[in-house]
Amino acid sequence: MRTSIATVSLSGTLTEKLAAAARAGFDGVEIFENDLTGSPLSPEEIRERAADLGLTIDLYQPMRDIEAVPADEFARNLRRAEHKFRLMRRLGADTVLVCSSVSPYAVDDDTLAAGQLRRLADLAQESGIRVAYEALAWGRHVSTYEHAWRIVEAADHPALGVCLDSFHILARGSDLSGIEDIPGEKIFFLQLADAPQMALDVLHWSRHHRCFPGQGDLDVAALVRTAVRAGYDGPLSLEVFNDVFRQADAGRTAIDARRSLTLLQESAGLTAPPTPVVPTGFAFVEIATADTARIAPLLTALGFSRTARHSGKPVDLWEQGEARILINTDTGSHRSDPTLTAVGLESPDPAGASARAESLLAPVLPRRRAPGDAPLDAVAAPDGTEFFFCVTERAGDTEHPGWTGDFVPAPHTPAPIGITRVDHVALSQPWHHFDEATLFHRGVLGLRPHASVDLADPYGLLRSRAVSNEDGTVRIALGVGASPGEDPARGGRPQHAALVTDDLVSTVRRALASGARMLPVPANYYDDLAAAHEFAPGELETYRELGILHDRDEKGEFRHCYTVTTGRVFFELVERVGGYDGYGARNAPVRLAAQHALAE
Repeated sequence: MRTSIATVSLSGTLTEKLAAAARAGFDGVEIFENDLTGSPLSPEEIRERAADLGLTIDLYQPMRDIEAVPADEFARNLRRAEHKFRLMRRLGADTVLVCSSVSPYAVDDDTLAAGQLRRLADLAQESGIRVAYEALAWGRHVSTYEHAWRIVEAADHPALGVCLDSFHILARGSDLSGIEDIPGEKIFFLQLADAPQMALDVLHWSRHHRCFPGQGDLDVAALVRTAVRAGYDGPLSLEVFNDVFRQADAGRTAIDARRSLTLLQESAGLTAPPTPVVPTGFAFVEIATADTARIAPLLTALGFSRTARHSGKPVDLWEQGEARILINTDTGSHRSDPTLTAVGLESPDPAGASARAESLLAPVLPRRRAPGDAPLDAVAAPDGTEFFFCVTERAGDTEHPGWTGDFVPAPHTPAPIGITRVDHVALSQPWHHFDEATLFHRGVLGLRPHASVDLADPYGLLRSRAVSNEDGTVRIALGVGASPGEDPARGGRPQHAALVTDDLVSTVRRALASGARMLPVPANYYDDLAAAHEFAPGELETYRELGILHDRDEKGEFRHCYTVTTGRVFFELVERVGGYDGYGARNAPVRLAAQHALAE
């Protein structure tokens, strides 16, 4: 189906918004009245600019407080509408959005509303314009799509239909089945937005917290499926009021929006992009640094050995069990501190994973590759982290050459301390790209998002959301990083990798004996822990001695601790007991406070 986006969903001038929508691949736009009135271009020039970019102008909006008002007020409304219809002819738009009235003059009289909307449609028809009537969730008397349709049906005019808005419908929890009672030709327009579930006044919720489909909690796909079954064949159009989007780069937001519509159409069964290829594990975590002197001793203390070096690049492979760390010194001058820059994901079909990423507008990164190197595609996540789709060397597998074949073994003496694999990686997201990151990891990488949680930091609340595959062999914790105005010394959150051990106490003792510096945990934490849970004799004292944190739920227990931060990287050592599936979120405030204390 054709795709469209309301200019209110993007930041910048009207011309910047049009250009961004076109570059992202949209077919059309809804022009918001404020964007037109604030533009120095005439309606004719805007029409020409849109046409040059390959965009249609699918809707002009909004006209407010039109219907069910006293006669003198309605006469003024018709005069206003006549002016707007002339403007729309100049603009080249043939459909206008009329929102259900919130005017204090409006009366609860469906017959009056239908009669006045019919007169408005008469006037619109003379100009070749259609009127799409939309029920605002906070409308004074008309607040549901069913009510709006009853009025439109009573008016019985060919130039009058309904606009269905997913937010207004789903935010009220309306039954979608009634949409199929509306003839498809009378559904003039479909506006789409998602939103997180929030206990807010619906007007404030709508105006500030909408997001693109797939980034929130509303079942937008179900609404689209129902509208299409009813016979709707117009554009799928995004109308998203969001404070963050209004400040973000328009081009990037438009691409995020276009990706959301592609995923929405897939979820609704309307299109079939390349199927998701869900990763099955972590192949490696890559750390870039200009100088290995800071990170190599830490890896050694954690039991890793430098086992190989890339045959053509300054990249070393450090291993312990199935946990692999790449140290890349080809960083340029801007990455002197150790920084987590890339993640290798084990993929059952790397080519299919890359095709999926390209179909969803994820930037596939160029890679310098020698003739003998294994094929290794990478895409950039919203925060700049590179994700590689990998196959690790497997005996007898000639179809998928493993990436480790590009490395030349190096002499080493293994000294493991019990680490077996990577449990998860934690990636800090720019504050205005958090929702984009969630959609990317769900749609492009095929991971399942979990509930969003707020974490208490000494300098404010942080937002975190984990994504994972079904069996938990790939877990990624996404957290909001610093806002633009935050002191860099207290923001720019470091990234970290969590490493699994079956015996955390033994592993930590060996790491400390090898020179690892672990994050000190305040004594008050253990006093609080003693009040919350019962422990075996000596257990809590051991945790206190080693700086181990503890969490438990009905499924199991979680023990974990952290190294001090080196550059922009630290490591977490974790032990999962039973079916514990979380990340120790209750302990995050303690960890954050301890890290701030060391940094100051």
